[in-house]
Amino acid sequence: MSAALDVVREEGLERLTMRRLATELDTGAASLYVYFRNVAELHAGVLDELLGTVDLGGGKGDWRTRLVGVLRSYTQVLFEQPSLARSAMVSRPSGPHYLALLERLLALLAEGGVPDAQAAWGVDLLLLYATSTAVEHGSRGEAGNEEDEVNVLAATLRTLSAASHPHIAALGDDLLSGPGTDRLTWGFDVLLNGIARTSRPRR
Repeated sequence: MSAALDVVREEGLERLTMRRLATELDTGAASLYVYFRNVAELHAGVLDELLGTVDLGGGKGDWRTRLVGVLRSYTQVLFEQPSLARSAMVSRPSGPHYLALLERLLALLAEGGVPDAQAAWGVDLLLLYATSTAVEHGSRGEAGNEEDEVNVLAATLRTLSAASHPHIAALGDDLLSGPGTDRLTWGFDVLLNGIARTSRPRR
């Protein structure tokens, strides 16, 4: 799997095919089908391998602080590999490292007294938010014009009239304020508050 990760780091996930990996390993592509049924399964395996670098400890502090720490580590891992972040948005990993991450998040939610039913649905929201943030960050970074886009948006917001857009004009630059890590952590806190207090619908 290390050879596959090398291809992803150097060339991107899109270039990782059975044939490309076989070339890297100096073997035939057919031999790889013993381990992976298709390219999607290969990509899922690479993603799971990468998830092995997530810090499941989450640092020190109460359950919430540690849970956010784990999620921030997960997001950072995906920040570093934008193509894998996009893959994580549309795939359902099932490898050992993903399962370890899922188990850790559920354990921390249980430690915080979050009801099991809410935790079972809530963990999906937490991972979806983290993954989508990584996709957004990575896509802008690859385009190389993230700062320009933000500057253009900020300039546009400043020109809006309070008569036509009163709420936007009142908030102004605050709409784009705050370091990315602060906004990310705040988003996790918002989700955790909602997950802990919102019962699942009954049927």
